[in-house]
Amino acid sequence: MTVRPSHWRLRRAAIGFAGAAGVAFAMLFGLTLADRAYPPPLEAGRELSREVVDRNGRLLRAYTTSQGLWRLPVTLDEIDADYISMLIAYEDRRFYTHSGVDPLAMLRAVGQFLSNGGRIVSGGSTITMQVARLIEPRSERSIKAKLVQMARALQIERRLSKDEILSLYLTLAPYGGNLEGVRAASLAWFGREPKKLSLSQSALLVALPQAPEARRPDRNANTAQRARDRVLTRMRTAGLIPASEIARASGQPAPTARRAIPDLAAHSADRAIASDPARRKHQLTLDATIQAPLEELATQTARRLGRRQSLAMILADGLSGDVLASIGSSSHLDAHRFGSIDMSRAVRSPGSALKPFIYGLALEDALVDPATLIDDAPADFAGYRPRNFDRGYMGEVSIREALQHSLNVPAVRLLEAVGPQRLLARLRRGGASLDLPSGGAPGLAIGLGGAGTSLHDLVQLYTAFVNQGRAVPLHDGAEADRPEHFDHPVLGAHAAWRVADILAGVDAPRAAPRLPIAYKTGTSYGYRDAWAIGFDGRYVLGVWVGRADAAPAPGISGIATAAPLLFEAFAKAGLTPVDPPSPPAGLVQRSAGQLPFALRKFQTPGDTSGPKGMAATAPRIVYPPQGARVALSQHGAGRLAPLIIKLQGGAAPYRLIANGEPLPRTSRRKVLNWTPDGEGASTLTVMDSDGRAASVSVFIETE
Repeated sequence: MTVRPSHWRLRRAAIGFAGAAGVAFAMLFGLTLADRAYPPPLEAGRELSREVVDRNGRLLRAYTTSQGLWRLPVTLDEIDADYISMLIAYEDRRFYTHSGVDPLAMLRAVGQFLSNGGRIVSGGSTITMQVARLIEPRSERSIKAKLVQMARALQIERRLSKDEILSLYLTLAPYGGNLEGVRAASLAWFGREPKKLSLSQSALLVALPQAPEARRPDRNANTAQRARDRVLTRMRTAGLIPASEIARASGQPAPTARRAIPDLAAHSADRAIASDPARRKHQLTLDATIQAPLEELATQTARRLGRRQSLAMILADGLSGDVLASIGSSSHLDAHRFGSIDMSRAVRSPGSALKPFIYGLALEDALVDPATLIDDAPADFAGYRPRNFDRGYMGEVSIREALQHSLNVPAVRLLEAVGPQRLLARLRRGGASLDLPSGGAPGLAIGLGGAGTSLHDLVQLYTAFVNQGRAVPLHDGAEADRPEHFDHPVLGAHAAWRVADILAGVDAPRAAPRLPIAYKTGTSYGYRDAWAIGFDGRYVLGVWVGRADAAPAPGISGIATAAPLLFEAFAKAGLTPVDPPSPPAGLVQRSAGQLPFALRKFQTPGDTSGPKGMAATAPRIVYPPQGARVALSQHGAGRLAPLIIKLQGGAAPYRLIANGEPLPRTSRRKVLNWTPDGEGASTLTVMDSDGRAASVSVFIETE
């Protein structure tokens, strides 16, 4: 059979088409196999800097990668939109239309290669190809390397969206030194996040990745500026930016120094990282706008204090317990001051800083009133002879004056009456753990600093004065777990308000800003620690000054050193002052002349040196015992049955004081009845006719 020529041509065309299709299929199949067998190493270079941010997401502190790189992640919505537009226009204007390789750009690059004698002038690289080079670095610039980049770019485009590719580029691109990614570059060269870049700054960051070392602004400012201006000129030529804006941006000088990456709240950040090392981003309750000025104040103050002295500060929201600023030392890098030690958590002697709680217990037990008189005179407490800070005595003073002047002897008199063990129990209600001297048994010296505690625990205790006597657990977000609340109040609401009112009357230090805050100071034995804790109606700020090695620092004191810093820090924090709370319902404020006879002058319960005819023993509550949980039945309308209180000793008539409120009637019997208002913790005090008192704390619950 003869085959006609036309049929032969058709057969040859069909065979050729089939062969080409077969070759294309084989190539496609081979590329698919190769793509699966040799996927792009997208995980390479994905190690990112860990970062700690504040309550509003602002960067507090970042950490370099294991290779020592600053590589901060960033999303497109966190970058100035004009910068992204400029980057794409300059680097890869067909980025959103090509599939990883731009044929037109490659043709231009080939033409330049041939016309320049085989020298690569322009690589024609797309942003996707640059990502391929960043995740799989190659030192040589050759045709083979370029082909590998092209193949990898095609693979990347199959796996990632355009926005994901752009985000990867903006995270890995080099910007000089150990800076990778536009966010690290923006912070290091301009001290700002990339969301707030100016036109001049954006142009410089577009230019840097092409030659990051040659164009480093801190080493080659002129080269960097010329590269930036070329980017601006390209934008003007393309008609993307008006000439007037280009001229203004070109007139801006390039930065000549590299800024430090934010390094705030070092000790809190380190604790956050240590609590969960695998977590990349940690958020704290701190506020960077408060933390930064307080750290600057700490650094300035440390220079005035001396080479070895340091300081710590904690500012907390006393209602929520959120720590808004935390400074563990004046500088965590200062070896002379042992700056790596977080002194806000170190256990030190609090000096007189615990006195307000002694007075609070005495007020709660109705042993004294703010107007009650007390002796400030030499006294011997079984061999313990406290003296005042100035070694003088004021004689007979009111309770208000004794606390405001931080007199030692009156505080010890009251502590003897309320009991050191009971004071410790109340402090533990506020989450404070006191370090007692060896031997363990608390003595009267704990009221003057004879037990160790931390600045953190002191500030936590002082939140009781803005929460009607109930302390709030402090929390900065560095640790995962914290108690939601403490089960029992540190002080009764009436007593807490009275103490806060007394402290609000303490004069501010000389030359300190006049602020409406209450505060208390403390100085430990041997001038080792100076303290000041202050509060308004919401915020509590604590300051510690001393040496981290616990060596004496002659000349420091709570009133002269820590208190001025406290007031200055409150002013620098920029908080809107909050008025103190109103007096609790039912609280009665009396002048000295209005006090009942038994409250006009404090006398230690059990003292038998009183007037003739006074009973030999002070009253004692034998039931219910201290700390008892008492179950009472309910009567009609939800009222609880009366609690029977049994007494021993003392002189009739007796007056019962429940939760700071005296009952209207006295009794000559040693069996008293009291009807609680409801369940919960209560403090019961019985006072006899000689003014001596006994108290117990109980918890009422229903059967």
